[in-house]
Amino acid sequence: MSLLIGYDVGSSSVKASLLDAQKGTTLASATSPDKELEIIAKKPGWAEQDPNTWWEHVKKATGKLKSEANFNPADVKAIGISYQMHGLTLVDKNFRVLRPAIIWCDSRAVDIGRKALKAIGEKKCLSHLLNSPGNFTASKLKWVKDNEPKIFSKIYKMMLPGDYIAMKLTGEIKTTPSGLSEGIMWDFKKQQLAQMILEHYKIPKELVADIVPTFSEQGRLTKQAADELGLKASTVVSYRGGDQPNNALSLNVLKPGEIATTAGTSGVVYGITAQTEYDPKSRVNTFVHVNHEPKKPRYGVLLCLNGTGILNSWLKHNTGTTDYKEMDDMAAQAPVGSQGLVILPYGNGAERTLENRNIGASIHGMNFNIHNRAHLLRSAQEGIVFALNYGVEIMRKVGVKAKTVRAGYANMFMSPLFSEAFATVTNSVVELYNTDGSVGAARGAGIGAGIYKSPADAFVGLTPVKKIEPSKKLTAAYADAYKNWLSVLTAMLAQA
Repeated sequence: MSLLIGYDVGSSSVKASLLDAQKGTTLASATSPDKELEIIAKKPGWAEQDPNTWWEHVKKATGKLKSEANFNPADVKAIGISYQMHGLTLVDKNFRVLRPAIIWCDSRAVDIGRKALKAIGEKKCLSHLLNSPGNFTASKLKWVKDNEPKIFSKIYKMMLPGDYIAMKLTGEIKTTPSGLSEGIMWDFKKQQLAQMILEHYKIPKELVADIVPTFSEQGRLTKQAADELGLKASTVVSYRGGDQPNNALSLNVLKPGEIATTAGTSGVVYGITAQTEYDPKSRVNTFVHVNHEPKKPRYGVLLCLNGTGILNSWLKHNTGTTDYKEMDDMAAQAPVGSQGLVILPYGNGAERTLENRNIGASIHGMNFNIHNRAHLLRSAQEGIVFALNYGVEIMRKVGVKAKTVRAGYANMFMSPLFSEAFATVTNSVVELYNTDGSVGAARGAGIGAGIYKSPADAFVGLTPVKKIEPSKKLTAAYADAYKNWLSVLTAMLAQA
């Protein structure tokens, strides 16, 4: 029997899944902790976590797997890792953590990235990095260099969160091209570590880990790690990927024209292209996808909408509704376009698709004689869809063509109204699957360990539970509603 374990190390929790490699079925899954992990915010805009806490919950989640499935550790043939993107973890030569990790939602390095873009030159940055240095990992390391020089002097290696977990598993410090690209440390023209950004920040290249392919033997479980996890020593660790590239992998989104999307607290659309195009305003970001090869390029273009499910959650807690199913049913009672009621869902911080402006959430066109709670709830779901489509239109300009959109059957995509609106507005077929990041990481481990002859073989057992076609009957109504929504957004941006 061949089993695979996948870990998804997020900022909220760690999830682990046990997969039967041959059947493609999930035998057990576990999450730790039961409540969300703490995010430390010592100052406004800061967000940190203790990397040791991630490791503790990897161990606890593994223990829950063993309790649920009672499997033989010798049957586990490979381990894969998915992780929260853009974080910075620092260790000394003894592999000890030097400071809390600066995680993805920390914004302290925004000005550093902005100044770097200007100093290096926008054209040079965008043509080589396909992104602004922004508030990504390299800029966060520069912040440490400038503000915590004693800590910086002790750094042996800088790592992404997934690199840290791999280090705890294997005792080896390595990273991947995909990982370096998410830290804005990958030169897409030269297909190598971006020396230009390190030289500009005066960061020694020796601080960067050795580079290994995303799918490859990246180390083996040490005896100490095996004892702590209750697994077998020498089990291969053969895959790691950031959460959004990995989400795409979990949905078998690997070819140009395929798109993966999620709509949880924030919303993400991640589309695959073979072209090294970029948005001149950096409203969407391009990363090396997990299956990229120099002679067969695969890039992931990502847009993120901060205000997605968090808007729906806010309405649930502030409009007297009891659950999301009730909200969906009520929203469906209002017509497409909500009779002119418009919600801009930008109430969760600065939005990259709006060029890092924070215009807040707002309601427009309210008529007390017409609108009721149903209109409000529908307008919220439509506003989220329209905001995502606004980003999709930017993605189209950089070569991402929406042929197939795949998503997990979870969060906002559990709403029939939301799913139909998304399919119709983006003019794409939406396929919904019962899968998640930890299952994707397990499949990735099977690919990296050679258990599957090809990536296509890794997706046995993955079939859509729902397929939503664009509604021809509602296409014109949604087009008019989007036009109205876009006019409101344009007016707001003009005032910002």
